[in-house]
Amino acid sequence: MALFMTQTVSSAERIGSARAIYGAIAVPGDKSISHRYAMLTSIAEGESRILNYSTGADCRSTLSCMTAMGVGHRFAERGGREELVVRGRGLRGLEPPLRYLDAGNSGSTIRMLSGILASQKFSSEIGGDESLSKRPMGRIMVPLKEMGAHIRATNEQFPPLTIEGQPLEGIDYAPPVASAQVKSCLLLAGLYANGETIVREPVRTRDHTEIALRELGADLEREGSAVKVRGGKPLKAANLIVPGDLSSAAFFLVAALMAKEADLAIANVGLNPTRTALLDFLVGAGAQIKILNLEQVNGELIGTLQVRTSRIRGGAIEGAMTAALIDEIPVLAILGAVSELGLSVKDAGELRVKETDRIATVAENLNRMGIRVTVRADGFEIPGKQQFQAAEIDSFGDHRIAMAFSVAALAAGGESVIHNAAAASVSYPEFYATLREIAQ
Repeated sequence: MALFMTQTVSSAERIGSARAIYGAIAVPGDKSISHRYAMLTSIAEGESRILNYSTGADCRSTLSCMTAMGVGHRFAERGGREELVVRGRGLRGLEPPLRYLDAGNSGSTIRMLSGILASQKFSSEIGGDESLSKRPMGRIMVPLKEMGAHIRATNEQFPPLTIEGQPLEGIDYAPPVASAQVKSCLLLAGLYANGETIVREPVRTRDHTEIALRELGADLEREGSAVKVRGGKPLKAANLIVPGDLSSAAFFLVAALMAKEADLAIANVGLNPTRTALLDFLVGAGAQIKILNLEQVNGELIGTLQVRTSRIRGGAIEGAMTAALIDEIPVLAILGAVSELGLSVKDAGELRVKETDRIATVAENLNRMGIRVTVRADGFEIPGKQQFQAAEIDSFGDHRIAMAFSVAALAAGGESVIHNAAAASVSYPEFYATLREIAQ
């Protein structure tokens, strides 16, 4: 008889323990790639078709913003799969929005779209929910202003942003902190700028924007740590497939690694080398993970992950590894608590300004489940060989906290309650249905 159960109570989920994780699943389209495809096909010339666009609320926010500027889109079925059709308006074809652009909870939307808005022939205002209004935007505002952008913000750094479109000039910019969103914002602005825009990365970050720009015909090149785009070249429409989201797969990988018995296959997952630090870390810690059916689609690598129960040693996440794993740290904290040596996380101050202060919310919920953790300004230390206890958990409205502690609940004796569990729908509306499908 299976011990696992999940029952929705208002905005909460009740989750019991599970002994085994078995099955074959697919995860939603990659959020990062979906955002970029929606923006770039909107300013391309012609009709683009996108398979496996993310079902998460964040990516719907991006579509809503583009629709408010005259971009037409519709969802259709092709071969039993949902397809997003986008009618692009070209680089200079966006219309002035008649309303406030609402990015919802999506930092990706507001940061990257600001690069496009900065050079339009109209003014716009973009913001989002209460959480987004607390997230600093200085790291995009500074370089955009160097390019000639006119941007105003609350206390000079917080949304909403008022952006008065201006002619832009290309710049040569080295971000003080590695950030794929900052790089992407500047490359999108560079599509409109006079001359060449160069971004010199201190640490290489995910390169989905560069890959997508090449697919749509931008004049772009990489030389070492520098990415260069030349403004003025039109983008062309394309047929695109969004790989499954590795960050979403991470929750099920950890669930399988922690289970007493597990054999799980996750199909069509994006395995871009700039994103696979998660797999490198897990395999290095002892995880039994195999990659099957590897292929390249639209410049992105896609494959199936097969994972089995493993003895995890634990380890340290710091420096460049922290930047590469920043979204996965909450669920890796869960795995760290049951590992042999525990988990140390350093250089993760960026977690303080995510949807929640994820250092604080991870520590709070670990404590509720009887797990010892020592918090630092830029991370935490979690001893290994600990046992989760059933508890009442609060996501605090953060999708990754909701999903990470749902995984923790599978390893706890008894029934846990995840309050504000609906936050998972920001990136993964089907998360709890998939969890029910594989947990036994």
